[in-house]
Amino acid sequence: MNQINPNIEVNELFNAINQLINEAKTRVAITANAETTVLNWKVGVYINDFVLQQNRAEYGKQIIANLSLLLTQNIGSGWSSKHLLHCLRSAETFSEKQILSAVQRQLSWTHLKTISYEKDALKRQFYLEMTINQQWNTRTLAKQIDKMLYERTVIAKEPQLQIEQAVQDLNIKNTINPDLFFKNTYVLDFLGLKNYHSEKDLENALVNNIEAFILELGVGFAFIERQKRISIDAIDYHLDLLFYHRKLKRLVAIDLKLGKFKPEHKAQMELYLRWLQKNEMQEGEQKPIGLLLCSEGNTEHIELLMLDEKDIKVAQYLTELPSKEWFADKLHRAIEIAKNNSL
Repeated sequence: MNQINPNIEVNELFNAINQLINEAKTRVAITANAETTVLNWKVGVYINDFVLQQNRAEYGKQIIANLSLLLTQNIGSGWSSKHLLHCLRSAETFSEKQILSAVQRQLSWTHLKTISYEKDALKRQFYLEMTINQQWNTRTLAKQIDKMLYERTVIAKEPQLQIEQAVQDLNIKNTINPDLFFKNTYVLDFLGLKNYHSEKDLENALVNNIEAFILELGVGFAFIERQKRISIDAIDYHLDLLFYHRKLKRLVAIDLKLGKFKPEHKAQMELYLRWLQKNEMQEGEQKPIGLLLCSEGNTEHIELLMLDEKDIKVAQYLTELPSKEWFADKLHRAIEIAKNNSL
């Protein structure tokens, strides 16, 4: 007669119930976050309406301080003046429709609070959609904003309507614009390279710090191979780094170049991409895309030579993190050059 081990049965029962409890906790947490976000936004709306309608803008700070004191005394902690100012900022920044849409897509109050302090509406929408698409936690979001991801993204120099369309399409399947995932400047300050280094030194450092490099490239990049051998007419070429991007469903060929971008770099990359398309592309994938990483920037040359090129990106890499003003100035110059070249 087969004997049943009661411990095994209890463990099975425990695992099933434990899963139910955890799923319920997740649903409760999602619901609680949505309620908290909407509540904070509504509090901000009430404060904003009261101050403006009562023509008491000059006393706004004092009103918020007094309100914070009353709420804390009667309700408890969590209603500091700083928090109330965050509520007010969210009400000034987001419409009710935007708030409800954000909570439906499971953005937290901290996500929205962080994004709300971006002054430009287009940048706010960019970070909102990228947060959802890339599943950033709040710490990653804050880091991306601090490192000026938007200003470094290739699409930032495009006309506003084109950026808006790309951002709107970001979460629609098969309509992802690669310019949202590639940057015009990559910061490789984690490599510890000297001012004078060779392409081989750079390649070795990137491979040795592959996790940090992938973080700088962005979510979705998967490392495949270094020094990929490409044989054409009995001649061997070697591609520095080969990646795959899961969301774009494309092989990504990366070639490292010391100095500025040159016309021959484009021709070489075109050869690599055509070979990869013929010999490595799998069913269901899009055409391979190339990234030329150069140690120096020459924006006007790049704009003129790459005007109609969609499958090759050219970017500058930096071994030290510059000031935010440096990034802003570079973007401003790129936008002006792009405008002039489109005339």
